[in-house]
Amino acid sequence: MDFLLVFIVSFVLLLFSSMQGYFVAYALLAAMIMFVVVLVNRGYKLKGLVAMAAIGSRKSLPVLTVLLPIGALTAIWMAAGTIPAIVYYGMTLMHPQYFILAAFVLTSLVSLLIGSSFGAVSTIGLSLMVMANGSSVSPPMIAGAIIAGAYFGDRCSPVSSSANLIATVTQTNLYANIRNMWKTAWLPTVLSVLIYAVLSLFNPVTITNQALAAELSQLFQIHFINLLPAIVILVLSLLQVPVKRSILVSIGVAIGIAGFYQHYSLLELLKFMLLGFELDAATPLNAALLGGGVVSMLKVSIVVVISTAFVGIFAGTRTLEPVEVWLERVKSRSGCFLSTCVVGTAAAAFGCTQTIAILLTQQLVEQKYKENKKGNDKLALDLENTVVVIAPLVPWNIAGLVPATVLHTHAGFIPFAVYLYLIPLLNFISLRLSHPPDLNRCNSRLKKKTSSSSSRLPCWQNAAKPKG
Repeated sequence: MDFLLVFIVSFVLLLFSSMQGYFVAYALLAAMIMFVVVLVNRGYKLKGLVAMAAIGSRKSLPVLTVLLPIGALTAIWMAAGTIPAIVYYGMTLMHPQYFILAAFVLTSLVSLLIGSSFGAVSTIGLSLMVMANGSSVSPPMIAGAIIAGAYFGDRCSPVSSSANLIATVTQTNLYANIRNMWKTAWLPTVLSVLIYAVLSLFNPVTITNQALAAELSQLFQIHFINLLPAIVILVLSLLQVPVKRSILVSIGVAIGIAGFYQHYSLLELLKFMLLGFELDAATPLNAALLGGGVVSMLKVSIVVVISTAFVGIFAGTRTLEPVEVWLERVKSRSGCFLSTCVVGTAAAAFGCTQTIAILLTQQLVEQKYKENKKGNDKLALDLENTVVVIAPLVPWNIAGLVPATVLHTHAGFIPFAVYLYLIPLLNFISLRLSHPPDLNRCNSRLKKKTSSSSSRLPCWQNAAKPKG
């Protein structure tokens, strides 16, 4: 009863902090303190619990060495005009008849390049919403396409924090994971494009704000060379260069472009990389073209550290053992995927952040995947195909709440974020078709329970041998 009460109170705290925009680390710390008090009352030593938390938090260290440079990368890409150039060229190539489709495709490309769903939404996403402002098309419909596209890259970009987190905690190769993600994403992506194309045809957007592209060209020197830092990331990723090295090379290229073409001083660039980019001029784009920086990633890093410590306590005390016992009953590959999906949804609902959902789900289902030689690879893929794309669909999870707030919409975007549905749904169907139930194993279990004559019946026929 005490654990149930703490779970409920913790959930309320996390929900309140996410809905009100408070830093979720405070709620996490409060929840951890409550759990520690309950565990101490149950006989655990405080020193032992601290050791469990320390063991768990060590898993976050490799992730932090990627997260902090990603913050610097985002800011310097802003200063170099890389992100503004992507937005500029994307907007100039758009056709109003295919606006919703373009919103999905452009946001997908931006998120793939910068690896951040929030970054993609706050740049190209916000610009698209401003362009469509005043049209007759429902804003949640456009927001759904934008947020779905934002998580396209958040899922499979080499500079994505979630992709790097999953590769670290599952001890798998990032680029191998990305290859597997592409294999399982092509069909959901194609279907999403078709669906958004149909929605576009029936809901043409009349663009009322044509001044954004001109505004960008006034604020930045827009040229194809601005895209070079993004091209560097893509090329080095294809060559499977370690992501930390790729980020540093891209930062170096962006510093050169920001200095020579955008005329920023080295001191200004260092300030941007540390504190985040911001424009000096008063412009409507101030709200969109800002952010990044190492400091912005410190908050994310703190959440990752606390979350891994929390998971370490759960693992050490076997607090969630009933869930693990339930998972032991799952035998098929498709059943394993489905159970990961269920656990991931619950973790996303309880944890209110994508990070907590990933770590909690990984901890609970990891043992199930260890039974297979390639268990870690499958675990990483299933986490990407479930919890990463499901978290934004939980209205109070900040994975969806923050983008919806940035786009000035509400949970009404959820039905239109079709890519986020299709990834888990089509992957489950694929696994179900490619890994049908093992009839031999099923029949062998039935033989132990029935007579020899009835045991020859197929396992799906619940026929009993007649009496007499």
